[in-house]
Amino acid sequence: MPESKPLLTDVVDLLHGWYPPETAEDWDAVGLVYGDPAAPVRKVMFAVDPTPEVAAEAAEWGADLLVVHHPLFLKPVHGFAATTPKGRTLATLAGAGCALLTAHTNADQAEGGVSEALALALGLTGLDPILPMSADPLDKLVVFVPRDASAPVRAAIAEAGAGAIGHYDHCSFSTAGQGRFRPLPGADPAIGTVGDVEVVEEDRIEAVLPRHLRAAVVAAMRAAHPYEEPAHDIVELADPQATLTGTGRIGTVEPVTLREFATRVGTVLPETAHGVRVAGDPDRVVRRVAVCGGSGDFLLDRLAGTDVDVYLTSDLRHHPAAEFLERRGPALVDVAHWAAEWTWLPVVSGRLADAVTATGATVETRVSTLPTDPWTFRTP
Repeated sequence: MPESKPLLTDVVDLLHGWYPPETAEDWDAVGLVYGDPAAPVRKVMFAVDPTPEVAAEAAEWGADLLVVHHPLFLKPVHGFAATTPKGRTLATLAGAGCALLTAHTNADQAEGGVSEALALALGLTGLDPILPMSADPLDKLVVFVPRDASAPVRAAIAEAGAGAIGHYDHCSFSTAGQGRFRPLPGADPAIGTVGDVEVVEEDRIEAVLPRHLRAAVVAAMRAAHPYEEPAHDIVELADPQATLTGTGRIGTVEPVTLREFATRVGTVLPETAHGVRVAGDPDRVVRRVAVCGGSGDFLLDRLAGTDVDVYLTSDLRHHPAAEFLERRGPALVDVAHWAAEWTWLPVVSGRLADAVTATGATVETRVSTLPTDPWTFRTP
């Protein structure tokens, strides 16, 4: 029996489930760049940069999909003629029938993403984001419904978006009780008589909902509720529990000197002409480590005055780094941008292979080791 192959749309759904495009920065360009969603996928290659050389490697290997971290087109274009490097990249992939997908800032911040992969490669434990991603604030709807109308009301608020928790939906809680009311002149009660106190067997229904859906959920509840004026409360909940989603990572290592930590970095990351640059006392003891894959000097102010002993990132500039060190903050380790982000590729490659296998299909994955760091040599 021939082996089952996933479709491109299936692979895209997996990747977007782990690295949701809506979590990317507003200026970013992520998602499926090129390819037929209905095409079968046998081979997937992973790389940091969509360069012409990487495209040629993917085409020669026979990849059906190239997943890259950095976007091919970050700004709008009106064409992609093969007379330009970006055009050659896409022309090579198109000629080989290879799709292209980008996971950039959405992969930077995600659990199992770029900064987390870098932290784990360096042996960090007890990880937390440097800058946690703001979660969607939650409300709780509490509504009192005649017992025979409870099911339609629960269904209506669930369809409007209430009761979605993790991988579950239609989540709610009900308790039985008695409702009391007296219709006044001018009322048109669904139950009871004007002027008489009525006692009704009711359910108290509770369900959480994203705050931005408050109006839609309340409207759906009112439409399904048999009463003219449904008794209900909206309770604003405290901030959701923090997760690993967010920018950068902070973790702990067994105590080592800064020199020993920098040596570990040099052995873990792919070799580059950039190497590992260090600012700080070589004998300083390192326990708490912060990392950010990619250009990370925008986090310097966030880390000043914390208990972090060393901050590892890329593309640190002279003045921000010097001013940061003057404040006696953490030591700094500056590594090649490509090398730091490359550590994510084996992680997502293995994750995809395992996920496809779990569906009963098969896919072959490959991580490009072609260095695409722009710096090619250095002199003494």
